[in-house]
Amino acid sequence: MHERSSVAELAEQLRRELNRYPVDGKLPSSRALVERFRVSPVTVSRALAQLAAEGLVVTRPGAGAFRARPRTATPPPAGDTSWQEVALSADGAADLVPRSVDASGVLVSLAAPSPGVVEFNGGYLHPSLQPERAMAAALSRAGRRPGAWGRPPMDGLPELREWFARGLGGAVTAAEVLVTAGGQSALTTALRALAPPGAPVLVESPTYPGMLAIARAAGLRPVPVPVDADGVRPALLADAFRATGARVLVCQPLFQNPTGAVLAADRRGEVLRIARAAGAFVVEDDFVRRLVHEDAPPLPRPLAADDPDGVVVHVGSLTKATSPSFRVSALAARGPVLERLRAIQVVDTFFVPRPLQEAALELVGSPAWPRHLRSVSAELRARRDALTAALRLHLPELALPHVPSGGYHLWLRLPDGTDDVALTAAALRAGVAITPGRPYFSAEPPAAHIRLSFAAVASVGEIAEGVRRLRAACDEVLPRGR
Repeated sequence: MHERSSVAELAEQLRRELNRYPVDGKLPSSRALVERFRVSPVTVSRALAQLAAEGLVVTRPGAGAFRARPRTATPPPAGDTSWQEVALSADGAADLVPRSVDASGVLVSLAAPSPGVVEFNGGYLHPSLQPERAMAAALSRAGRRPGAWGRPPMDGLPELREWFARGLGGAVTAAEVLVTAGGQSALTTALRALAPPGAPVLVESPTYPGMLAIARAAGLRPVPVPVDADGVRPALLADAFRATGARVLVCQPLFQNPTGAVLAADRRGEVLRIARAAGAFVVEDDFVRRLVHEDAPPLPRPLAADDPDGVVVHVGSLTKATSPSFRVSALAARGPVLERLRAIQVVDTFFVPRPLQEAALELVGSPAWPRHLRSVSAELRARRDALTAALRLHLPELALPHVPSGGYHLWLRLPDGTDDVALTAAALRAGVAITPGRPYFSAEPPAAHIRLSFAAVASVGEIAEGVRRLRAACDEVLPRGR
């Protein structure tokens, strides 16, 4: 059972039993709750913390947990916030792009599903795949380093910048790297630095909804450039640059989200040449390089490694290979743009907390790090194979044009006439959370798709159960006669 499911269930059970105890009455000890409900001490601690946050219990160090006194404070009167509708839109008539932000495409992979729901929509490794012990040990060691709680260099710790630079290869140096707080933050900084509000920005179609949300929040106009099994299509890319005058392309050359495509060798130089001729930057979102599968061929180098002219602004991250809360990433760039990136980051966030940077150094320098990457590589391959086999056996009408050798998801085309949003709703009713394809397109989608993640589920067995539930949802929604 998922840890968070156990916590929710225990909290609900204790919530129902609170009336058995008088106000200020002591609840059973943590040890007694562990034995009674057959859960871990961590589960008990988190369940009590949840009830404390709700004001139902009070925890006293060394004494235990007690039923809290009922709240008697009079709630504040309801206010009238309708004036904000005018304030937020009064000066919007001149905006080329609406400033309202649609976060639905991001929230679908961030929100935790209800207990018992199979999580095919997650964007991070399941806790059982995360290097929790190694991260805890790294954070503990980091906290004891001299100066660990002081102010770090604005660009990031030199040793951590050097580590990211070595991973990029080529002629990239530590002086060309900025440590940032997660890939989303790095992409936000890059787009704000490279394009003014109202400007077009070329994006792959389909692409990561979080990047589309960033662009629109910055007042940019995403312009789609189709991808195929070999990545973004150079001829259409050149056409898009000519038609729009754009000065930025956001590209995921490795295990593209959502298609899983890898930019073909003969396209890599062509993409950089086209961008250079247009006087444009390429933002390389290299988000899952460390989630390569066990059976993958040798990986191509990042585009930034073969870019002497400073066309590429590279984004790399540790988050996907570790934990959603281990938000350490890097921006790499050369030339005058680096100073603009640095300035925006300093204004927005000052710096990434030093203890987290120190912990990242401890983690990637430990023997546990390569062991973790090997373990995840093997596990992701097994999960990918289990999901593809189950889909081909039980859902052959869902087209799977490409099986990736890295990343954590599959991109499936639905039969013509299928409503991907309706299927998503039906799947959730059946107990499986999936991601509709519509938010991955910046314009009208050419067909209906769904994305299935195999990294956030608990096990291979849960994958089989998830496909069984998805079969039931498809029987409800897919056009008849197929």
